[in-house]
Amino acid sequence: MTTISKQQLSQARVLVVGDVMLDRYWYGAVDRISPEAPVPVVRVTREDERMGGAANVAYNLVTLGAQSSLLTVVGNDEASHKLEALVAGTGIQAHFGRDTELKTTVKLRVIGRQQQLLRMDFENTPQTEILASQTAAFIELLPQQDAVLFSDYGKGGLAHVSDMIARARTAGKPILIDPKGTDYSRYQGATVITPNKAELQQVIGNWHNEADLTSKAQTLREQLGLQALLLTRSEEGMTLFDAQGQISVSAQALEVFDVTGAGDTVIATMAAMVAAGVSLRDALPLANRAGGVVVGKFGTATVSYEELFV
Repeated sequence: MTTISKQQLSQARVLVVGDVMLDRYWYGAVDRISPEAPVPVVRVTREDERMGGAANVAYNLVTLGAQSSLLTVVGNDEASHKLEALVAGTGIQAHFGRDTELKTTVKLRVIGRQQQLLRMDFENTPQTEILASQTAAFIELLPQQDAVLFSDYGKGGLAHVSDMIARARTAGKPILIDPKGTDYSRYQGATVITPNKAELQQVIGNWHNEADLTSKAQTLREQLGLQALLLTRSEEGMTLFDAQGQISVSAQALEVFDVTGAGDTVIATMAAMVAAGVSLRDALPLANRAGGVVVGKFGTATVSYEELFV
């Protein structure tokens, strides 16, 4: 496995663009079923708040030891100020566009007996005017970056992604994308996209065997003009499809505790390595190892340099 020094990694600069969210956790004891409906009563004893979405991707980058800038759009509400405060203590260079009409995305998870009982999402979609101003900030930030990472959660923050990809390509920057939805044409010209199995199936349909998967994945890669397509396959590991063919790595998780944010860790590790000059093929086993570490942790989590290399 490729090893990279802390010094090299500390020079790597990645711009993360995408949808941020606040991950809230309410932990409690479950002692009885409600008399009002057949549901558990959770007596909340502890609350926790973490950065989610693109903010978690940026946090994964700085935890690994790379430099990260975060470009996003939030509301002017309690959740956005909480997110800003969380980001402020990390070393992430934050660039928050504000839209007073926007409700900052919050995912509230209720946890009882060590498992998730309920998740509630609070969200709406940003106005196009705010997204256009994000493009101006993107142009300003682009020259200082070694790689650009688009973290698409389908919340509307990447309405101008095609324009940004074109600009990043012109500037010669590697472009990594965690995709969402079924229209991958908007990611045309990226360096690599990292769908999971369910996401890729929505775009290319089911595959009958490995040969069928390879054929369909390579066709999609060529249609979109990508250098590579990285398929994350949970317990089956990962497969990278590129012009040389394909390369697979086996899953490394010792124990799967929680898959929340595992995709964030995988793409953040890939981006950090690429920004530091590592090839996609050499970055693959490192991203796989990082994903294996993070699923052994609870909730939205990150991986340190020591966990990855020592």
